[in-house]
Amino acid sequence: MNTITYMTELGDLYWPSVIAALAIATIGGIVSVFVVLKRLAFVGQGVSHAAFGGVGLALALSAMIRVAFSQALIATIVLGFSVIAALVIERLGRTRPGRESHARTDSAIGIVLAASMGLGFILYGYATRHAPPSAPIPDLESVLFGDILGVRWTNAIVSIGVLAIVSIGVWWIRRALIMWSFDEQAARVMGVRTERIASVFMVLLAIGVVSAVQLAGIVLATAVFVLPGASALRVSHKLTPVFVLSITISIVGTLLGIVLGFELDWAIGPSIVCVQCVLYALCRAFGRVRS
Repeated sequence: MNTITYMTELGDLYWPSVIAALAIATIGGIVSVFVVLKRLAFVGQGVSHAAFGGVGLALALSAMIRVAFSQALIATIVLGFSVIAALVIERLGRTRPGRESHARTDSAIGIVLAASMGLGFILYGYATRHAPPSAPIPDLESVLFGDILGVRWTNAIVSIGVLAIVSIGVWWIRRALIMWSFDEQAARVMGVRTERIASVFMVLLAIGVVSAVQLAGIVLATAVFVLPGASALRVSHKLTPVFVLSITISIVGTLLGIVLGFELDWAIGPSIVCVQCVLYALCRAFGRVRS
């Protein structure tokens, strides 16, 4: 089997990718439940595409000062840009107390996504025209889609750190976050500062999404922050089982996707996405039969 060969004989090359993928999957398993409950499935895609604006900004600044930025500095600029984009989405989608409008949130996502992508392409074009030979600009495909197999131990460690940050953040505000997710109006009546909770959650989501985009690309990031939670909610409506199922489905789907990619020589990211879609279909069918 190719998988056994890769993981034993070429372990130093592939283990960082597997560890990073599992860290991203765990983040997605935790966060996707809240994303689905609040009908924010489009947010992951919006923030991930908004990250391209941050990439364009970082590359343009590098070209302007004619100095190649380190990957760490680029990642910091992209993260800051994406967090701001997420907060703008939350602010634009905010409604008056006593009213909720998912359509307004969708509009906010679309506005920020379009503006960020447009800015990103303009700045990326500027960077490609003015970058000095000492600071070459990466190709557009690698910027947008990433490569999970290109992950190294430093990236894997960073992904574990992001997992710790998101997990601790969600655990710290878990009660208010759960109330906000299930019934925002009732949570507001009970004294939960829903606007603050929404902002904190959007920041945590942005951190997770940017980490996934940087390591694995937009396609995988979009899927892993929606499908596990959607699958789990098709099987159970009890809080603890839903989170356990979501994390389990995300991790199992990621492992199966990696094995499928290795064995069939497919791209790992799309393989994981396809497996997650199949698992969602199975959970949906199970939910229908059970009901």
